[in-house]
This record gives sequence, structure tokens and C-alpha cells, in this order.
Amino acid sequence: MARKSKKAAKKSATKKSKAKKAVKRKAVKKPAKRKAVKKPAKRKAAAAKRKAPARKTAKAPAKKKAAKRAPKKNEIGEGNYQASRNFQKDQGDFVKKHQSEIPALGKAAEAALDGPEGNSLREAEAVAEGRSRDTF
Repeated sequence: MARKSKKAAKKSATKKSKAKKAVKRKAVKKPAKRKAVKKPAKRKAAAAKRKAPARKTAKAPAKKKAAKRAPKKNEIGEGNYQASRNFQKDQGDFVKKHQSEIPALGKAAEAALDGPEGNSLREAEAVAEGRSRDTF
């Protein structure tokens, strides 16, 4: 019985290798980390910050920025709707500004048609009417 069986020999060999590995792990331990020591100057500054009362500043309310809309390139339907809106707005503004002058402007236009430049005005009207797609 002096000889050990193969299984027993294997077990003792694995035990020995495990023990060696454990010893190596202990020897290779990382050094302990040192805690950072705060300097007294920093402590005083931090204490001074804590002691100071909180200041309240009056903030102006945030202004909302107007959303910029990119002009639409592909208008759906007939005509340019934005141009139509602009035209209607401009016409309304003109009427509001010159409300008292409009009757006098009409009379001046009627007098121009009856005057010497009436023929050229009628010709210009006919040319413009010919270019128009709308016929009334």
C-alpha cells in the first residue's frame, strides 16, 4: 500500500496547485487606496460658502421665440395662397388709411377717362383684359 492509487494522487496534486494559486493571489493583492486628505483652506472656503445666505435674483420671464416657418415650395391647388393673403391684407390696409380720399380718387379717375388721356387708358385696359384668363 505504499503506492497510492492514480485517483488519490490526482486529488492531492489538485489540492496542492489550488493552495499555490491562493498563495499567489494573496501576494499579488493591490495596495490599499489612500483617502484624499482635505486641506484646511478648502474646508474654510466650503464653510464660508455654506454660511452665506442664498441670494435671490429677479429673473426676467423667458421670451418665447417666434417659430420661423420655411416657405412652402409646393403649393397645392390653383394660385399662390400666401400671395393672395398678402394682397388682401394690403388692400384692406390701403382702404383703412385712405378711407376719406377714396371717393375723390374715383372722381379723378373718371375725369381722366373723359379727358385727353382717356384713349390711352382704354387701350391699356384692353391689353390687360386680353392677358387675363378671367372673362366676365
